[in-house]
Amino acid sequence: MTVTQARGVARIHAAFERARAQGRAAFIPFMTAGYPSADAFPAVADALLAHADLMEVGIPYSDPLGDGPTIQRASEQALDGGTSTRRTLELIAALRTRHDTPIVVMTYVNPIYAVGPREFMRLAAEAGVDGLILPDLPPDQDLEIADLAAEYGLAVTFLIAPTSTPARVELVARACTGFLYAVSVTGVTGAREGSALGEVPAMLALARQFATVPVAVGFGVKDAATAAEVARVADGVVVGSAFITAIQRGEDVGALARGIAQGCRIA
Repeated sequence: MTVTQARGVARIHAAFERARAQGRAAFIPFMTAGYPSADAFPAVADALLAHADLMEVGIPYSDPLGDGPTIQRASEQALDGGTSTRRTLELIAALRTRHDTPIVVMTYVNPIYAVGPREFMRLAAEAGVDGLILPDLPPDQDLEIADLAAEYGLAVTFLIAPTSTPARVELVARACTGFLYAVSVTGVTGAREGSALGEVPAMLALARQFATVPVAVGFGVKDAATAAEVARVADGVVVGSAFITAIQRGEDVGALARGIAQGCRIA
């Protein structure tokens, strides 16, 4: 059964609009599904969702080329614990019974093809997923996935980087229906020393010439201070590796999320 398209796209855009009206960039925490274990993941997700405008849940994958060592290790641990693509969607369905916050799934294309594109979209929509982030799918390479996502009410988000040409930025920006994900640095995910901005302001100025959706920035944001830097120029702030590192150190993920969410306030 086809799910109405209004849900995912509209819910995501409404979350950005609410944050903007409150003088904030939208806070978008990331967590790998099934990390640190399938049993512990719901409590971690609850702690993040308590402060999130949207949440990004990563499907564990054995070859995550765009992820740094922190998220790679988290994916390996989740896979070793039995968290599959289908299990990820089951975990999200359970979260949906407790939270109305938009949830987007970050996935490489192989897990989608392993399940089957139409079956994946059906299961994702039924689980309450609102959108997909597709880091290794150029929007001009496989229209089937984007078309199926739209059919099942799922927004799609693609990525740009400082190395993206103006033509590529235009192509990607016009293809996004959820939000545009701008990578702050060239390379893989992970917290970094120093400013999180880099070439972000110029990249966002170019992207906004073409984008009709909000623009979020990720890679390198690790605390309230770096979140504040990004919030001054972006519509949303994505944070992932910092939370996985906090779990590894036995730190309070909820407290870190609260601080970063406060850093996203711009007014």
